Amino acid sequence: MKSPKRKLIVNTRDYIGIIFGAIIFGIAYAWFLIPFKVSPGGVGGIAQVIYNFLGIPAGTSMLILNIPLFVLAWFFLGKQFGLKSFLGMFLGAVFTDLLNPEMLYKNFPAMRDYINTQYWAFTDSILLASLAGSVLLGFSLGIIFKFRGSTGGTDIPVAILKKYFGISIGTGYWIIETLIIFSIGIVFTDLNLIIWGYLNLYITTQIVDITAEGIPYTKGAYIITKHEYEIKERIITELDRGITIFLSEGGYSGEKQNVLFVVVNRRQISSLRRLVKEEDPRAFMVLVDVHDVMGDGFKTRILDFQQT
Repeated sequence: MKSPKRKLIVNTRDYIGIIFGAIIFGIAYAWFLIPFKVSPGGVGGIAQVIYNFLGIPAGTSMLILNIPLFVLAWFFLGKQFGLKSFLGMFLGAVFTDLLNPEMLYKNFPAMRDYINTQYWAFTDSILLASLAGSVLLGFSLGIIFKFRGSTGGTDIPVAILKKYFGISIGTGYWIIETLIIFSIGIVFTDLNLIIWGYLNLYITTQIVDITAEGIPYTKGAYIITKHEYEIKERIITELDRGITIFLSEGGYSGEKQNVLFVVVNRRQISSLRRLVKEEDPRAFMVLVDVHDVMGDGFKTRILDFQQT
């Protein structure tokens, strides 16, 4: 159990991390995505439509749209969307408006040389804007999630769909984001925005995973073989890796057989393949990405801002 002092330190780090993530979130939308009407979907996409047709600032629209969603979350999902989630949503929306290039141009003369007044952006290229905005947005969301916050938005209806209709999180996101991305292309009568939206969605989700979970620099290998002893010994002596052995049963044959499990770094994958093939050409091996390993012989790669 954490002491009050330790809990205070952790919470302070969480709030600082959420604030930092919210600033990057605002930069991604205000400087790159909104000026070119590019969006990975979500509340940010709907806010862009409102901004371009009604003139309501995008951050303000995000707040207006998110508040009823948080009310729904409170009633349907309970208190899991708490203060940190509300803070992430609120600050992300505030910084989206505060960091608007048009506002910066008026209030900070030193930045005028860097702002393109045709688009009110920091570039005149939709490609650069999409790439920069996607990377920054994914990074910001990953940081906010890492510190146990949220930006609200489609997280809430997706959670409701999963709880009450049994729709998986991945499918729920795909349905909602697809509807929003297609709507943006249709509303702005520019189907190219659908392509840019999906590109943005893909890059953003990849960066979110890397930031929140770490880069998969290691591989886990499941090895089914009749020569488990020989392979085990060579892995231990040649690769200097530990082995876990567990009993399995063939789904078709019903035959009981040992399965070896080992975690190796990327440089050792080819050596592992070679020695398995040398000992048992008929061995069955499955390699899977491992995002993080905690234990002897490995160093964590996760961006862990919550260590105490």
